[in-house]
Amino acid sequence: MQLGFQRFMKLSSPIQIVDLFAGPGGLGEGFSSFLDAQRFRIIVSAEMDSNARNTLRLRSFFRLLKSDNPDALGDYYNFCNGLSETPWSERSKKEWDEAGKEARCITLGTKEGNAELDEILDRKLDKTRPWVLIGGPPCQAYSMAGRSRNRSKANYNPEDDHRHFLYKEYLRIIHERQPAIFVMENVKGILSSTINGEKIFKKILEDLSDPDKALGGRRSGRRYKICSFVRNSSHDEAPIREIDPKDYIIRAEKYGIPQARHRVILLGIAVDAMGEIPKYVELEKIKDSVSVRSVLQGLPAIRSRLTRGEDTDERWSEVVREELISLMSSVDRKKNHRLGEELDSTYNKILASKLRVGALRTPIDTDVIQELGALDNWYLDKTLTKWLNHDARGHMPSDLRRYVFAASFAHVKGYSPKGHLDFNLPGLAPAHKNWTTGKFSDRFRVQCENLPSSTITSHISKDGHYFIHYDPVQCRSLSVREAARLQTFPDNYFFQGNRSQQYHQVGNAVPPLLAYKIASVVSNILSYIKV
Repeated sequence: MQLGFQRFMKLSSPIQIVDLFAGPGGLGEGFSSFLDAQRFRIIVSAEMDSNARNTLRLRSFFRLLKSDNPDALGDYYNFCNGLSETPWSERSKKEWDEAGKEARCITLGTKEGNAELDEILDRKLDKTRPWVLIGGPPCQAYSMAGRSRNRSKANYNPEDDHRHFLYKEYLRIIHERQPAIFVMENVKGILSSTINGEKIFKKILEDLSDPDKALGGRRSGRRYKICSFVRNSSHDEAPIREIDPKDYIIRAEKYGIPQARHRVILLGIAVDAMGEIPKYVELEKIKDSVSVRSVLQGLPAIRSRLTRGEDTDERWSEVVREELISLMSSVDRKKNHRLGEELDSTYNKILASKLRVGALRTPIDTDVIQELGALDNWYLDKTLTKWLNHDARGHMPSDLRRYVFAASFAHVKGYSPKGHLDFNLPGLAPAHKNWTTGKFSDRFRVQCENLPSSTITSHISKDGHYFIHYDPVQCRSLSVREAARLQTFPDNYFFQGNRSQQYHQVGNAVPPLLAYKIASVVSNILSYIKV
């Protein structure tokens, strides 16, 4: 997959990447895979969560084997395919150790974490060559959901919440290490977040454009033009009041991502490194959006687990059919003829199906060709014999009833049912005193098959109600692999930790395919750098 810009800077080695607040590595994956992994190379990824760091290390190991020791790549696949308990052997131990040095478990903002990162950069970063800083400081303090939770906490004071100021750890590296370009990602809620009555986004723009002024101390003289990836908009010398913050929002579904993920992503370009900033090529919109079904249909159908009682395939089918019989009997066939037919059809399909649970490694039916069209090369890996992380969580019978109804409703109507007005059959209302007020109308949401999904968030690790699979026969929330597909992680990206931790990593990530396209813009700009 290449996007074909006019010219590229000739370098004897790849451009260095430093990835801060890396999560499981979505942003880094896009950069490191660009131009057949020849253009950029990550020298360090810093992430505080140990499970995400384990995922980062395993992915770094995969990249290092591909580039430096392809004869040992079988070690990675043996681990993915369940043929070995560890991802490395004696022939690949060097790359495994190197991956451990690249992917680091570091808590930025602490004395120890900052010192560890500084030591690594002192040793590994070649400042005589252009390099790129990427990352997304934690967003919980900026997100709408996070702010809502914070308001409910007694004595919560946003001025005392250190998460509001973690971007300054990112800023410190810019100030002290002076990258040629940086890319910073955050939630859309950052645009409206305030501290002491001042919009924090305004402060962030001002600080990033002039790190010397923001942090004081040594004057490097390096300033940055803060640009948009999607509009001809920037903040440097222009008054902040003339900048429309919405210019920095990337609506991922408009750029080939099967998900309506809206995020603020800033492009910082060092003015003195470029001379006159070139008129760069912005992200290119696609004509038709990518649907949920188009990227999930190739994955095997699996059932959910049962949270209560014996969890067997036969009992699961029996429980779902019992819930369906109750639903089918309560539908007004004159008013909802098509819904009644859909429930009847689903009942017969479940009766005839032999759904099995998924697993950390679910066998691939090699007799079935899994095709995704133009995205084949991005997602698929023919060396895999197992689907990775394709396992659904457990559900209660009452939720199975809601899920099969909601998915059937969405299949008939083309949209997800909302609130008590649509969930109007017996046994569908949750035990929630405010259910009929309309405040929780999106409590249950189907990811409709012919549309991009809603935003995959870290909350998927705690609650599947908002991420219901469109197939009523499967009657469940999305698996980790399905969420990863919607986030555009390649199928050979193996998430570590337990299932909840895997969900959390996927939900926190930048879509790698979007990051790949961002990398193409950055690469094009770097072709004009003064070297």
